[in-house]
Amino acid sequence: MNPLPSRVRAVADGGPSRKGAAASGVTLDIEVERHAGAWGAPELTDARIEQAARAAIHAAPALPQGSYQVTFVLTDDAEMRALNRTWRGKDAATNVLSFPVGGAVKAPGHLGDIVLAYDTTLKEARAQHIAFPDHVSHLVVHGVLHLIGLDHMDDAEAERMEALERTVLASLGIADPYADEGEAGPAEVSP
Repeated sequence: MNPLPSRVRAVADGGPSRKGAAASGVTLDIEVERHAGAWGAPELTDARIEQAARAAIHAAPALPQGSYQVTFVLTDDAEMRALNRTWRGKDAATNVLSFPVGGAVKAPGHLGDIVLAYDTTLKEARAQHIAFPDHVSHLVVHGVLHLIGLDHMDDAEAERMEALERTVLASLGIADPYADEGEAGPAEVSP
């Protein structure tokens, strides 16, 4: 994995188009790297990660036609903490980090890398009383949306991104992750 530090995003910082990727000839190739053995649970297959990532791409605002690539790195809190400290100056693990290749997506190619931390993600799922695979799917969708340029740095951006997440997750049969949280999105869990 060679994540690019130019625009690192995390879930804790901070209306879909009808003409999404499916209508525009966009495809998504996905690589999944497992850096931690805990990610080997049978319900956490590469196929589940791929399904969530493709659903995000197909529901997102239109991208230029072509083939895109995303790498997912499934790791533990120790590696995530080191990445978070290096790229964001935060000495704590977080649930997901997105490493976009660049700014706005202007052409097909590698969109970037998404790193998920098992321990933090599991703690959050338990604390929120949601199925761990559903929470992983939410973080995959969230990370992919960051790679294509969506953000949640202000209220309007956050509302747009959360609305798109809700739409994508509903298409996967996953309950609204924000329903019981009021205005707040997923929270970072401190070690």
